Amino acid sequence: MSIDAPALHERLREAHGALSHQRITGLFDTDSDRHERYQCHSNGLVVDFSKHLLNDHVWQLLVELASVHALPEAFAALVAGHSVNTSERRPALHTLLRGTAAEQHPDHTAAIRDTLSGMATLVTGIHTGAETGWTDQAFTDVVNLGIGGSDLGPRFICDALSTSEAPLRAHFVANIDPEDLDRTVGTLDPSRTLFVMCSKSFTTEETLSNADRAKAWLQAAGLPPHRLGQHFIAVTTQVNRAQQWGIPAERCFPIWDWVGGRYSLWSAMGLIIPLALGWSAFEGLLRGARTLDHHTLTTEPSKNAPMMMALLEFWQTRYLNANTHAVLPYAQTLQHLPDFLQQLTMESNGKRVSTTGGPLTSDSAPVLWGSAGTTGQHSYYQLLHQGTRSFSADIILPLISGRGDLTARRGLAAHALAQSRALMVGRSPEAARQIGQSRGFNEQECHQFEIPGNHSHSLIVMDAVSPECLGGLIAAYEHKTYFLAVLLGINAFDQWGVELGKEIATEIQPLLETGATASAIDPATRQAALAWHEANMT
Repeated sequence: MSIDAPALHERLREAHGALSHQRITGLFDTDSDRHERYQCHSNGLVVDFSKHLLNDHVWQLLVELASVHALPEAFAALVAGHSVNTSERRPALHTLLRGTAAEQHPDHTAAIRDTLSGMATLVTGIHTGAETGWTDQAFTDVVNLGIGGSDLGPRFICDALSTSEAPLRAHFVANIDPEDLDRTVGTLDPSRTLFVMCSKSFTTEETLSNADRAKAWLQAAGLPPHRLGQHFIAVTTQVNRAQQWGIPAERCFPIWDWVGGRYSLWSAMGLIIPLALGWSAFEGLLRGARTLDHHTLTTEPSKNAPMMMALLEFWQTRYLNANTHAVLPYAQTLQHLPDFLQQLTMESNGKRVSTTGGPLTSDSAPVLWGSAGTTGQHSYYQLLHQGTRSFSADIILPLISGRGDLTARRGLAAHALAQSRALMVGRSPEAARQIGQSRGFNEQECHQFEIPGNHSHSLIVMDAVSPECLGGLIAAYEHKTYFLAVLLGINAFDQWGVELGKEIATEIQPLLETGATASAIDPATRQAALAWHEANMT
C-alpha cells in the first residue's frame, strides 16, 4: 500500500538516522554484490550508485518516493507538451528537438524538420565551398556569438569532439568584455571567418555588442557592406530584427519559445556543432539523447538512470546535508562539462519558492562545481578528502577518450578509480597513527594523517567520448534536473533571478556614461561607478 509524502519523508529521516554511524565500506563487507543492484544502464552509460550511503531499505523508499511524486507521469507530461513551465505558462519541449514523441506534435515536428533541413543544406554548402566569404574563399573558422544556453552547451560539445580533421575551427565569444572577442579574432583571417549570432530575443546585450564589434572588424579588413550577410548566420525568434541588422532571411534560423536556452543545443542554437564537426556528429548527438529519452520514458524507477540520479541527489541534499555537488570528469575532452552543468542545474533549480509561491522548507539544488582529470587533485581534492564540508560527487570515466599514449590514458583511469575508492575508504586512525609514528610524531599530531572517507558519490562509466554517448549523458543530466525540480515542487524552466541584474545594469549605464547621479543607486555603488567614469570617460 502506498504511503503519503510526509510519512515517507519521516521514514527516510529514520533511515538516515539508522545509517548515520555506518560506513559504506561496511555495507560492502556485508553485501559484496551491492554494485550489481545499485546500477542503471542506458546508451553506453553505466551509473553506479553503490558507493552512496544507502541500503536496500533506503533504495526502496526512494523508489516509493518516485511513485508518490509521480515522476514517471511528470516526465510523460513534459514529453507530451504540457505546460510544465508554470510561471510562463508554456511547455518545455526540448525532447522534441531530437525527435522524441514526434508523432504527438505534428506541427512542431514539421517546423523542426524544415529547420534541420535548412541547417544541413547550409552546412553542406559551407563545407564544400559553395558558400564563401567576400573574397570567394572557403571558410576556415566559425565563431559562435552567444551567452548562457547559447554558448555553454555547444562550447562543451565542440571541445569534447574536436579533431584535427574538423571541417572548421570553432571559437566561442560570450563575454561583453571586448577582450573576449579581440583575443579570439586576433589570429583569424577576416575573409575566411564566419559568425553565428545566437540570441533568442535578438536583444541580448552581450551578443549584440560582440556582433557589432565583429562587423566592424570585418569592415576594417575590407568587407563591402553589401556582402556582410555572407559572414553571419542568426538563430533567433526575431527573424525580422536579424534581417534589419543585415543577415539575409535564408541565413536566419528559428528557435521557439517552448525551448529554454539551457536546453537548446539540440536546435539551431547548436548550429556551430555541425559546422565544426560535421553533420553526422550532430545527428549522433540527437540520436544519443533520443535513446536516453526512450529509456527515461519506458524504464521503471529503480533502473531509470536520470530518475535515480535525482532521487539520490534528493537523498544527499535533504537528509545527508550535502550542499555542494562536484562533477569530476576524467577526460580532458570533458573539461567544459561542469561549466555547462552549472547553468543547467543551478539556473533551473536555484529557487526559493514552490510553484504555488510558498517558501521552500529545505534547500533546493546544491551548488555544482568541478573540473577535468587530475588537475583538480592538485587543487581542491585536499578539501574533499580532509575538509569539513559535506558534498556529493559524480566521477565520470570514459573507457575510450582518445587515441593518445596508452600508458598515460591508463594512468588517468587509475587516478579516476583511485579517487573513487579514496573518497569511500579514507584512512583510518590506526593507519594514520602508524604513518605518524614512523615520522616521529606524537599521538595528537598523528591525527593530521587521518582521512575520514565515507563520502557518497556516483561513478559514471561511459563507453567512449562519442556523439551518441555525449547526447545520452547530457539528456540524463537534463532529466535528472527536471526530476529533482518535481521532487522539490519548483519550476525548473524559468530564471527570474537572472533578470534583476540586467535591469539594474540598465539603470547604472547612464551613471557610467555621464557621471550623473541617480538617487536610486546606493552610495557605495555610486562611488565605484563614478570611479570607473573618471578612469575611462575623462
